[in-house]
Amino acid sequence: MRYLGLSEASTGTLRRACAVHPIAALQNEYSLWTRDPENGVLDTCRELGVALVAYSPLGRGFLTGAIRSPNDFDTDDFRRNNPRFQGDNFARNLALVDKVRMLAADKGCMPAQLALAWVLAQDDSILPIPGTRRIAALDENIGALAVELDSDDLAAIEAVFPRGAASGARYQEASMAAVNR
Repeated sequence: MRYLGLSEASTGTLRRACAVHPIAALQNEYSLWTRDPENGVLDTCRELGVALVAYSPLGRGFLTGAIRSPNDFDTDDFRRNNPRFQGDNFARNLALVDKVRMLAADKGCMPAQLALAWVLAQDDSILPIPGTRRIAALDENIGALAVELDSDDLAAIEAVFPRGAASGARYQEASMAAVNR
């Protein structure tokens, strides 16, 4: 076996795994919306030389700015049952996304590009993997590579979307028990 990776592992699990065999990558949800890896996982990845593969870097599509209502989801879309997309959580999170939209407009880019550029600006060893279904979205996502964020930009983003700002849990309670283990 040449390369091993883990998903949603805690710092303790990552350390134990690295003691047995080098771990190439740790896949975790990471975005402006979900910053759990900042609770020690990112530092541990840096220390151990493990890349972080950031899934859902666009907040399950929410950070694109395209989702404006729960009715935007198909009836079988799992996000309909996700706490962040329900009731008051949806409204509070939409207000955050609107702030991202304004920052993106000021920067001359799309909200998705700003969100991806933010992830890329966090560390060179973070590899975002947005779930892209259409060529137009792929082209837009690639455009994030041209978005340069300086310290003032990062501070402005942090001011409107600080760590822990997203309203609601990432998953239903039973599913949350399986992450960061």
